[in-house]
Amino acid sequence: MKRAVLFIGQIAFLIVLYQLSVLITATLNIPIPASVFGMLALLLLLSTGVVPDRFIALGATFLNKHLAFFFIPIAVGLMAYGDLIRSDGLSLFLMIAGSSIIGLLVTSGLSAILSAKGREKQ
Repeated sequence: MKRAVLFIGQIAFLIVLYQLSVLITATLNIPIPASVFGMLALLLLLSTGVVPDRFIALGATFLNKHLAFFFIPIAVGLMAYGDLIRSDGLSLFLMIAGSSIIGLLVTSGLSAILSAKGREKQ
């Protein structure tokens, strides 16, 4: 029972953080999607220690484990664009694959730099 309440509280925290990011981006007219703004806010809260990682670990682990489930509505929505996918599918695939590879390379490069700096401090 305690674990269920903890899980619900952690998911509720993530939802509230997202809703706050929606409100902030709409109010301040920030040209960043609310989901990205919310992730940056969560990163800031976690990295400064305001929110310890154990505070969201259970809920985040659950969401990460079931991530594929959240892509089902997107896949169903793509069926409406069958003609576009048939005509421009290859170029769309190449753009998505290329941007994914660039994102992975940037992420791996940054984590290598940050881990090297972390080892220097030790």
